[in-house]
Amino acid sequence: MRVPRVYIEEKIYSGEITSLSSDKAHHILHVLRLRVGDQVKLFDNSGLQFNAHIVETEKRAVHVKVEEQEECLGESPLDITLCLAVSKGQHMDFSIQKAVELGVKNITPIISEYSNVKLVGDRETNKLTHWKKIIVGATEQSGRGLLTKIESPVAFDEAIESHDEVTKILLYPGAEKSMSDIEIKERKLILMVGSEGGFSDFEFQKAMDNNFVPVNVGPRILRAETAVVCGVSLAQQLWGDLN
Repeated sequence: MRVPRVYIEEKIYSGEITSLSSDKAHHILHVLRLRVGDQVKLFDNSGLQFNAHIVETEKRAVHVKVEEQEECLGESPLDITLCLAVSKGQHMDFSIQKAVELGVKNITPIISEYSNVKLVGDRETNKLTHWKKIIVGATEQSGRGLLTKIESPVAFDEAIESHDEVTKILLYPGAEKSMSDIEIKERKLILMVGSEGGFSDFEFQKAMDNNFVPVNVGPRILRAETAVVCGVSLAQQLWGDLN
C-alpha cells in the first residue's frame, strides 16, 4: 500500500508530535481508514518530506509522531509558468490539477476576451481558495515537495507584458512551428493557453508584439484542458524530466 502524503502549513520538525487539521484527519480516518501505528508522510513546502506514524486518533483529530526527513524528488528542472485563460468550473480545475502533477511551478490565471467567467469581489477570493486546495491535493498525490504558486487573475495585457527575458510560447492551432522547433533560455518557459474559445485575433497579435512564439501541438483542435496537458507534457519531455 502506498503511504499517503499530507501537506502541513506549519514547519515540521523531526521528533515532534503533530496534530493534523480536521479535514486531513477526516480523510485519513474515514476515507483511507488508517489507524494508530499506520505510516504517513508529511511535507511543509520546504522541498523536504518527513516519515511519520499515527500515535493517537480522536473523533476529529489525528496525532502523528514525526520521524526522519528526506528530500522530495518530484520537482522538475524546468521552470514553467503557465499563463492559463480562466475557463468554466471543472475545466479550470482539471487544468490546474494536471499542471501541478506535471511539474508546473507557477500558474497565472488570465482574463482573455473569450473567457466566459467573471471574477469580481468575493468570487475571485473564493476561486483562489478553491484552486489552492486543488494544488495541495495534486501536490500530495504527485510526490512533489513544493506547492505550485498561483497568482490572482490578471488581464490579458498584463500577462503578456511580463517576463521579458524568458522564452514565451503561445499554444495556437495552425501555427507553423512545433514545440521541438523552440530553443529555451536557462530552462525557463512561459506557456500560454487560451480558454474554450481560444484567443482573439487582436490578442494573438498583441502576444506576437510581446515576443510570444505561436506553437501548435498537432493537427487536431484540442479542448483547453487537453491543450494544457499536451503542451506541458511536450515541454517536460523536450527540456524537463519526462521521458
